[in-house]
Amino acid sequence: MNRILLCLLSLITLAGLAQGQSTDYAFAKLPAPKPGEAVATLAGGCFWALEEGMDQLKGVREVVSGYSGGSVKNPTYKQVGTDRTGHAESVQVYYDPKVISYAQLLDAFFAGHDPTTLNRQGPDVGRDYRSVAFYRTPAEKAEILAAIKRVNDSGHYSGKVVTEVVAFQAFYPAENYHQNYFALHPDQPYIQRVSLPKVEKLRKAMAGRLKNNTSLTMNR
Repeated sequence: MNRILLCLLSLITLAGLAQGQSTDYAFAKLPAPKPGEAVATLAGGCFWALEEGMDQLKGVREVVSGYSGGSVKNPTYKQVGTDRTGHAESVQVYYDPKVISYAQLLDAFFAGHDPTTLNRQGPDVGRDYRSVAFYRTPAEKAEILAAIKRVNDSGHYSGKVVTEVVAFQAFYPAENYHQNYFALHPDQPYIQRVSLPKVEKLRKAMAGRLKNNTSLTMNR
C-alpha cells in the first residue's frame, strides 16, 4: 500500500473514532459461559469487524471486544493504542460446540482478516493489530496449527500465515462504546471502507453457517 493511501485510511480511522462515538468509557462486563458452551479468544486487526463477523455465525451466542496477549491489567483503548502494553485488539467468542466447532470458528477467523500481514491489517499498523489465535488446551493448539496449514496449502493468500499461536492467559473487555460498534455505526467511514469488506469476506466463506443469509451490503 502506498504511503499516501495509508495516510488517507489512517485519517479515516481517526475520523471514524470521533464520529458518533458514545462517551461510555466504562469497561464492558464479560458474560458467564452457559452450560455446554465453549469460549474462544482471537485477534485479527481492529476488533469491530471481527466481533461483527463472528457474531453472525450460527452457534455463537455472544462476542465481546477487548484486549489480550499483553501484560497490563485492564488496559484502556488509549493505552493499547500506544503499542506498549503487549495487547492486541481481540474478541472473545461464546459458542455452542454442538452447533459450530472450534475448527469452523478458526475457518471464519482466517477468512475475516489477512493473516499474512505482520503487525498490520490494512491501514492499521502496530502489534496491537497483530493476528493471534489463543489456545486454552493442547487440542485447541493442534486445531489452530491444522487451520494454518489448511490456509497455507489453499494458496488463498499470496504470502504465508504469520498468525501467532499463543497460550491464553487473560482477556480484558474493552470499553462499552466499542461493543457492537459495527452494527451501531454502519455509516461511519472506517466501518464502510475497512470493516465492511472484512465482514463480507467472512460471510462469503461461511455461507450456510450464518444466522442471517441476507446480504450485508451497506451504503457506500
